Amino acid sequence: MFSDVYKGKKVLITGHTGFKGAWLTTWLLDLGAEVCGISKDIPTQPSMFEVLDLESSIQHHIADVRNLEEIRKIILDFKPDFLFHLAAQPIVSLSYSNPLDTISTNVLGTANILEALRSVEHRCNAVIVTSDKCYENVEWVWGYKETDHMGGKDIYSGSKGAAEIIFHAYQESFFKNSSDQVRLATGRAGNVIGGGDWASDRIVADCMRAWSNNQRVEIRCPDATRPWQHVLEPLSGYLTLGQGLVDDSSNHGEQYNFGPRAEQNHTVKNLLSDLSSYWDFKKLNDAYVVTDNIPFHEAGLLKLNCDKALFRLKWEANLNYEQCIRFVSEWYYEFYQGRKDMREFTLRQIKEYQDKAENKKLVWSK
Repeated sequence: MFSDVYKGKKVLITGHTGFKGAWLTTWLLDLGAEVCGISKDIPTQPSMFEVLDLESSIQHHIADVRNLEEIRKIILDFKPDFLFHLAAQPIVSLSYSNPLDTISTNVLGTANILEALRSVEHRCNAVIVTSDKCYENVEWVWGYKETDHMGGKDIYSGSKGAAEIIFHAYQESFFKNSSDQVRLATGRAGNVIGGGDWASDRIVADCMRAWSNNQRVEIRCPDATRPWQHVLEPLSGYLTLGQGLVDDSSNHGEQYNFGPRAEQNHTVKNLLSDLSSYWDFKKLNDAYVVTDNIPFHEAGLLKLNCDKALFRLKWEANLNYEQCIRFVSEWYYEFYQGRKDMREFTLRQIKEYQDKAENKKLVWSK
């Protein structure tokens, strides 16, 4: 898998205690990497990071990416071969209640990682993860390309667009000719779902909290359409991009979208209907209620064009929509049924994901 590029290598992950970070940590450990993580806290309770007892298997640092000197010291001491920057304030609703925290974390935090990388004196390949929300969303029906405008109608989206602009400025100013030492690229993805997500104001997490207590979940925009993808899809993209930085210096300084196939665009209502089938609701109205409380702007449609990742990295999505729903539902079912070893079950899902990719002969799975 990924040509064994991560086997025996040192990999640093910022935001490793979060939902995506915990999945990436688990996968990299299984790939044979030595992992070091930086996060400012355990962001949710329950926490996938704690449920899987990942702290026992890695170098675990509690540190804020806004603290440059502390971050620089950890990076220089660990000397990572790869760095995946996932640390962020990821919740749109929180960007309205605390905009400055969102901006400082997502923009200054990214700048600090890039600034720390200027001090690195060994070969390091860094993937800076932003979001599909970095694009100026004009609600058109085709996917956004890497060359489309950055922007945002809300603070979260603006912070992600700003992080991409800061990346480009650092790349042009300091890293453009550094490909023999530090290589950088950004990865953009969104609408990620999967087991182990308990963040606030995320549709799947809200459903699982409510349904596990036999309650209806409140939803705001049942007709909003999203290209839902399992968390392993963008993670496979980030890992492919990390490999691409090693194999080909032309990926240095580039940006890549990672998203599902077009047929995975479904409304929130469709998603809830499919997820709720695993919870034995007699009728869909028992599963959710639509609330008129819409305190902030939400996009009706946003999807990505991933042709660049297919053409240059040979990356493409693996799971169809039904498989994605099954992976999500089965993880939470096992957790709420009291399964003792969720790490083993998570690794089983990762293996199934890898097996499907290999059976399809996807290039990145080799």
